Amino acid sequence: MLEQEIKNQLKSVFEVLENEITLSYFKTQHVKQDELIEMLEEVASTSQLLKVEEIDELRETPTFIIKYKNNANGVSFRGIPGGHEFSSLVLAILNSDGKGKMPDPGIVQRIKNLKGNISLKTYVSLSCENCPNVVQVLNLFTILNKNISHEMIDGEFALEETQSLSIQGVPAVFSKNELISSGKTELIEILKKLEDKFATVDKEKNELVELGEFDVVIIGGGPAGGASAIYSARKGLRTAIITDRVGGQVKDTKGIENLISVPYTEGAILSSQIEKHMQEYNISIFEHRKVAKIVNNNLKNIILEGNEIIKSKSVIIATGAKWRELGIEGEKEYIGRGVAFCPHCDGPYYKGKDIVVVGGGNSGVEAAIDLAGIVKSVTLLEFADEIRADKVLVDKLNSLKNTKIIMSARTSKIIGDGSKVVGLEFEDRRNQEIKKMDIDGIFIQIGLSPNSDFVKDLVEINRLGEIIIDEKCRTTVPGIFAAGDVTTVPYKQIIISMGEGAKAALTAFEDLSYK
Repeated sequence: MLEQEIKNQLKSVFEVLENEITLSYFKTQHVKQDELIEMLEEVASTSQLLKVEEIDELRETPTFIIKYKNNANGVSFRGIPGGHEFSSLVLAILNSDGKGKMPDPGIVQRIKNLKGNISLKTYVSLSCENCPNVVQVLNLFTILNKNISHEMIDGEFALEETQSLSIQGVPAVFSKNELISSGKTELIEILKKLEDKFATVDKEKNELVELGEFDVVIIGGGPAGGASAIYSARKGLRTAIITDRVGGQVKDTKGIENLISVPYTEGAILSSQIEKHMQEYNISIFEHRKVAKIVNNNLKNIILEGNEIIKSKSVIIATGAKWRELGIEGEKEYIGRGVAFCPHCDGPYYKGKDIVVVGGGNSGVEAAIDLAGIVKSVTLLEFADEIRADKVLVDKLNSLKNTKIIMSARTSKIIGDGSKVVGLEFEDRRNQEIKKMDIDGIFIQIGLSPNSDFVKDLVEINRLGEIIIDEKCRTTVPGIFAAGDVTTVPYKQIIISMGEGAKAALTAFEDLSYK
């Protein structure tokens, strides 16, 4: 099942293990049980500290758990974690022994502070590229906190469950039968949801944990933030970076072919290279964090969610942008239940169904083309009077038999039956007529929204939410700079963001030098 090259890689990866870990599978009559056993045995063959055993208990589908030092640690898999989820199995093994990339002590303590009997299930598709991140985060939470258990469930092995829970998008995280999270989510977002949902260990609510004092703090870990941090550190400034994840939005990008001198790379690779480059310098990286607000004193007081504070002479905001939402009735209520943003992840759930794509730019037309090969029909709605996408893409879309384009359409309401999306209302802008469509799902592809809410009352922003900057990345507040997609700089491109990040750092250094 596993190629020899992969086995060789696993042997190298598992060399760091120090304690015995057992992959324990349950009995089942399922036709794919032998496939699961074969995979587990091949994984175990790559380290003397990995064992495989059978549990004398019957399950309906192939299922296994992880035991650390012969004790179950709460991590389980229902299905065969191949495809993108294979990395979740590998990381679960490493994390069980305290190996692999772990959060810093502050985040670990927040995870350990969760209390109560927290039982979580994550429904995934093996073709989903966002699912492993959520599975790996919750497995890590389970390993760090004995109050938590987590099961990855391949939707292929739980069709009745996914139907009864009205799951139309993955990853979908449930506590009992309550949806906790749906779609692409980062560690800090999951942690905040669990903190809001479940009790935490009693502590002083108003007590702020101090993370240190710096010359410059960069908020955001994408290309702009990474460049700012590297340039700041090279100038000898005490530098810290706060980010929900290193790489930012770029981490989700597929092929990158316009980064000058690099003919081709991918978002995950570039993100890893940015992190590695930052580690070459004395940069304090506070990952899995979100900023609640900035207090503009002599020293900037940066207050983080989770009762932490960091102080700095200068701040560079490089928080990028996120998928833009429509902001209409029914949108938030049905995310993961008919409302989706990622055609690659959630497209398979709409096989043979009627769906709508909102947005006539390149991303919207590309999504419609991709989905047309899976679904029964695709209708693309565009607000403007003409499609803005490249002609070659529009021609391709028009050549498909199960697609339709409606222009001058303002999407006004998403209709659901309480469990899933069943329809959509839109206004024909040419005559103000309200029209209704019976659909099974809607994919929103209308561009990006700047992540600037936390400073909208501090620095000047424009009507689009972009932070207004001058030619040297200065905002309207002395000592606060901004760079990249969160700003008014034209053309949201990786290479431009990197340049703007470097420029912001040099300006911050210049301003500090003349104080």
